[in-house]
Amino acid sequence: MPHATQPLSSVALILSSALGDSLLMMTVARNLRLNGIAVTVFGQQINNMRSWFPGIDIEPELRLDDCAAKLARFDTVIQLHANKPFINLERLHPKVLILAHLCSANSTDSMAERLTRFCRDELRLAQVDKGNGITPLPGLRHRHRPLRVAIHPMASTTDKCWLPSRFISLAIKLRDSGFDPQFVVAPEEREHWTHIERLGLTLADLGPLDQVAAWLYECGWFIGNDSGIGHLASSLQIPTLSLFMRRGTARTWRPGWGVGQVLIGSAFLPTGRLKERYWKYMLSVNKVADAFDRLRALTANA
Repeated sequence: MPHATQPLSSVALILSSALGDSLLMMTVARNLRLNGIAVTVFGQQINNMRSWFPGIDIEPELRLDDCAAKLARFDTVIQLHANKPFINLERLHPKVLILAHLCSANSTDSMAERLTRFCRDELRLAQVDKGNGITPLPGLRHRHRPLRVAIHPMASTTDKCWLPSRFISLAIKLRDSGFDPQFVVAPEEREHWTHIERLGLTLADLGPLDQVAAWLYECGWFIGNDSGIGHLASSLQIPTLSLFMRRGTARTWRPGWGVGQVLIGSAFLPTGRLKERYWKYMLSVNKVADAFDRLRALTANA
């Protein structure tokens, strides 16, 4: 993608429905605002958390039937992926920047770092920071529950999910070690996890995303799959342990803000097909527990 040669004055950021992507793109929103450029964010996930991003103009997700009309007032439109939420966005606005090249770049940097570099090198912003501008609500206390471990066993697709039985075994192991493991899932996923309560495990009932953020902010730790909730925990500076299928995916999409550890399930599997099918079986409960111990040590030394 060529450099943005014309000065920016008003920018629309169009976010996908994915929470992780949305939190990452808020890095661009924050950097634009730091440099005095008017920016409006269109996205449902961030709109649901608008109180956590003070000073940013946030609107609900765009609909295709009125998208062109709402974008007409901006000189530049930015979208992360070429195909979501809109395909051929260039037909709707004369100046569109698609950032898909950042996702596929041959780089060891996380997406949070790549987007920060984009702001500096391609948008030519003078003042650049990796933070996404998330701001805790008044009255919350960071990591107030140091023994509470948020466990997020779900993800956007099932192939990203470690085995549910092993998440449960890990939680029991953590509980036996003196921690307070609590599972967090979306409201529509709760019915598939209520059985853990019969084992004496906690299934947090949190409701909307802004309440999930408040609860996470006071947790001591986070363990979960490659997911948007992992990015949320990281952006809130909660130490994270993230379980990934592939090394390449983890390199790009690992949570990139707070202290974190990544554990790869397919490190010793030779082909892509085997990695996708068997990575979750390669990660034992003890391997994940050991990685959590390393995270604790890393946090203690930070």
